[in-house]
Amino acid sequence: MGEKSRFVVSADWLQERLGQPGLSIVDGSWYLPQQGRDARAEYEAAHIPGAIFFDQDLVVDPDSDLPHALPSPGVFERHVNAMGISERDTIVVYDGMGMVSAPRVWWLFRVMGAGEVYVLDGGFDRWKREGRSVTDEMTKIAPCAFKADFDEKRVASLADMLEIVRTGVSQIADARPAGRFTGRDPEPRPGMRSGHMPGARNVPAASLSENGELLPVERLREVFRDAGIDLGKPVVTSCGSGVTAAAITLALESVGHADNRLYDGSWSEWGSREETPVAVGDA
Repeated sequence: MGEKSRFVVSADWLQERLGQPGLSIVDGSWYLPQQGRDARAEYEAAHIPGAIFFDQDLVVDPDSDLPHALPSPGVFERHVNAMGISERDTIVVYDGMGMVSAPRVWWLFRVMGAGEVYVLDGGFDRWKREGRSVTDEMTKIAPCAFKADFDEKRVASLADMLEIVRTGVSQIADARPAGRFTGRDPEPRPGMRSGHMPGARNVPAASLSENGELLPVERLREVFRDAGIDLGKPVVTSCGSGVTAAAITLALESVGHADNRLYDGSWSEWGSREETPVAVGDA
């Protein structure tokens, strides 16, 4: 099978630890409207016992008009305290299909200072198919205080990206599907141009996993090599709104690449502005 990422856990690993003190299970499912799935409704109908729902449309910067804008440490603390999660917990995040939106929650907890954060390989859809424990009972939440230690060095701003595009000081890895990256397909959100940031490389989030499981480490390295990403140089990850960019971040960290940042505004910001340059076609 090959070496697996140190940031993922198996369904067997999680099943054996259900109910243990200090374990926080987080349902980080999120879907685009065209996928026709309601993440919160699915959570309320069935979830892993003990799981808490993390609403990726709610835990955001309330003053930003960009989707999924990174919340301030104080806003993040307020939401996560209400979930009963401590930065000292072992936190396991899952989503429906596996390795789609869960990595964004993994990244959020890590950038806010949590140390033991993992993603469930295979996702909840597979968990159910395998006949594992599920419940529709709401998880009882104990009072808790999450103390954020925000690492701003892991986040890239619009100003950072303008400088990167101008100078090439860092590589840009774009997680959107190839059709959107090249400009052949329209963006799912209105008012955005099609294409990519000049100099960016396309690393579709879907290329990093199979059947909801993150690829083994050596195969992740191959994906990056094939995309033209030099793992010896800095990388900024990007996508449509900052969600699937975190799948690239997870893959980078899994192969030992630490000099990376996530462009939180992503294409929702870049593609909607007039002053930002846009390229079309292949990388």
